[in-house]
Amino acid sequence: MLRTPHLSLLPKPSVFPLRALPGTHRRAIFLRIYALSSNDIKVGTSLEVDGAPWRVLEFLHVKPGKGAAFVRTKLRNYITGNTVEKTFRAASSIEEANVFKETKQFTYKDGSQFVFMDLSTFEEIRLNEGDVGDKTKWLKEGMNCNVLFWNGKVIDFELPITVQLTIVDVDPGLKGDTAQGGSKPAKLDTGAVVNVPLFVNIGDEILVDTRTGQYMSRA
Repeated sequence: MLRTPHLSLLPKPSVFPLRALPGTHRRAIFLRIYALSSNDIKVGTSLEVDGAPWRVLEFLHVKPGKGAAFVRTKLRNYITGNTVEKTFRAASSIEEANVFKETKQFTYKDGSQFVFMDLSTFEEIRLNEGDVGDKTKWLKEGMNCNVLFWNGKVIDFELPITVQLTIVDVDPGLKGDTAQGGSKPAKLDTGAVVNVPLFVNIGDEILVDTRTGQYMSRA
């Protein structure tokens, strides 16, 4: 009886181990070479364009009456935060950015730097105030965040969608009809100010949507 050799029918992306460069996050770095089709683009897809990582914010497949179909996108640069609009021909090949996430805990602020720690290895990652930007108003010590890496370097971090914060200041004398859904500004322990219902008071724990900055409910 002849034996048929085992054949692998599913091609796999090529993976090459790289050494971490000095000053980069020390870990085993793997460069994945993988091409997407423009037809696969969706919100949240990470693309590498002109040697930089970009995140797809919006996309629209367009098929004009005359001419070739294309995909219109709005992209945000992970590193600079700049946004651009870019079009790709339908079914064209696009390189996927090798962006991945790891959960880190924000532990403390050291001067102008924000320190995040890996709770397994206790390795620290530091981000400057410019890197954190407006996210600082929702950032609280002990909060778990997703830190994003590209080519072994930290490029961004993501806050939890919902955060629990404490009201430290609000006007107790502000009156209104709570049944009609009145609101008042309240200052949180991170320094952020949000509009809350009239029945919320100092010391209350509330849930806030970090994407919109809106009050959700009492915790």
